[in-house]
Amino acid sequence: MKIAIAQINCTVGDLGGNAARILDFVERARAESADVIITPELALCGYPPEDLLLRDDFYRSCAGALAELAGRIKGITAVVGHPHQVGTRRYNAASVIQDGRIVATYHKHALPNDTVFDEERYFEAGNEPCVFAIDGVPLGVNICEDTWDSFAPRAACAAGARLLLVLNASPYHLRKQHTRYDVMRERVAENGVPLIYANMVGGQDELVFDGASFVLDRNGKVTHQLPIFKEALAFVTVENGAPVAGEIVAERAVEADVYDALCLGVRDYVTKNGFPGVLLGLSGGIDSALTVAIAADALGAGKVHAVMMPSQYTANMSRDDALAEAQALGVRYSEIAIKPTYDAFADALAKQFEGLKPDTTEENLQSRIRGTLLMALSNKTGAIVLTTGNKSEMGTGYATLYGDMAGGFAVLKDISKMLVYRLSNYRNSLSPVIPQRVITRAPSAELRADQTDQDSLPPYDVLDAIMEAYVEHDQGLREIEAQGYSRKDIERVIQLVRISEYKRRQAPIGIRITPRGFGKDWRYPVTNKYRHQFE
Repeated sequence: MKIAIAQINCTVGDLGGNAARILDFVERARAESADVIITPELALCGYPPEDLLLRDDFYRSCAGALAELAGRIKGITAVVGHPHQVGTRRYNAASVIQDGRIVATYHKHALPNDTVFDEERYFEAGNEPCVFAIDGVPLGVNICEDTWDSFAPRAACAAGARLLLVLNASPYHLRKQHTRYDVMRERVAENGVPLIYANMVGGQDELVFDGASFVLDRNGKVTHQLPIFKEALAFVTVENGAPVAGEIVAERAVEADVYDALCLGVRDYVTKNGFPGVLLGLSGGIDSALTVAIAADALGAGKVHAVMMPSQYTANMSRDDALAEAQALGVRYSEIAIKPTYDAFADALAKQFEGLKPDTTEENLQSRIRGTLLMALSNKTGAIVLTTGNKSEMGTGYATLYGDMAGGFAVLKDISKMLVYRLSNYRNSLSPVIPQRVITRAPSAELRADQTDQDSLPPYDVLDAIMEAYVEHDQGLREIEAQGYSRKDIERVIQLVRISEYKRRQAPIGIRITPRGFGKDWRYPVTNKYRHQFE
């Protein structure tokens, strides 16, 4: 028996486009004499459809698209993920298609309702196994979260399954693949059957699906490993109920995976939403340097416009470095000096500010002028503005509302400052596009003379470690202090995180690459009087 894994990039709501993509993979698999092809979870409609799943017309459209797709699948068995409505009941489903018709439909048993998932809002849980035979081998169908618990795989095996086909829409975050291996090996060990794990690939708003589909034999050994962040069609030969060892794509460095996740997230957000290109402010600092490199690699240099907007505080080296980055990448580069605009604003406000000392108001005004200029260019050209702030800044509020936070997509929103440095060095290892002094110089917003980030924040290695413990792992003050950080720094960082929630609510969405980003899986109230204390 020959089983094909269709690692597909689906688009939410594009029923016709997704069906055509599925059919293309089906026909390619049939041409290679595959007996079965397995698609990702909800491949027909894309994942996650969110509140589209509350609409009856959406289910009717999906049912029509599935019926039309099924009628065109012949000479091969296809397992296709889709939403399914039966009366008033709604399910996350997978249907088995043979000879132009649906012969069985499975309803997902386990509905995740944590982190970025809220399937209990939309679906009811199924409770029946789905097993079908090919060449005398009974194959069981499971969907994603089903295999993170024992019940559904055990039920499939109790119904006779001797190999599990698992449809997945499992989003990427750091170290996720090793967790998948560990959990799937538990299921294999419990049931003594091989497992084929087919995962979606592509960007969907803040989520990025990495693919990285794989196969485990009954001993938990990886026999096939598909590439990460790329569409792929792979084949698994099964002999005597066991997968024959095939191609295994080598594991890569973390920086390579994260960089490609960001490129895929940018590419799919921009192209799937029909933007003709992107704009960003290129300051000569490391965050904008990394962002412009990602944009150029994701979209091609011709779709990227970098705008340097110097003020009276912008160092000559910043202008030189910004130009060097743009030239190295081949992107369009413009300069718009903001001092004349700033002076005009200062004159307009002079009477109102009379007798008041300069403070962050004047600094923020510069940032907001830049945001206004970028948005004007966006309105005129249709290009979307990419913001350049990182997770360390978003966490602590070291960003200006309607200024450097103005834009449509936040590329580095879940990237800590220290990871920004690692990714910049990684990108330069491919080809030198970021001047070395951009990486080595002290980071600065350049909104006043001789300013550095560390005037207002703890050192970034300390800040990032405290934020990771607090934000991503929900650790308390005592737990963080036990790791060797000072009480003063811990209290300062947590206070900054707390008071900056109102800003983050108004920030553009951005790509999630950690287990806890400031997005779907961070839901703290803005109005919040709780104070963390050392116990």
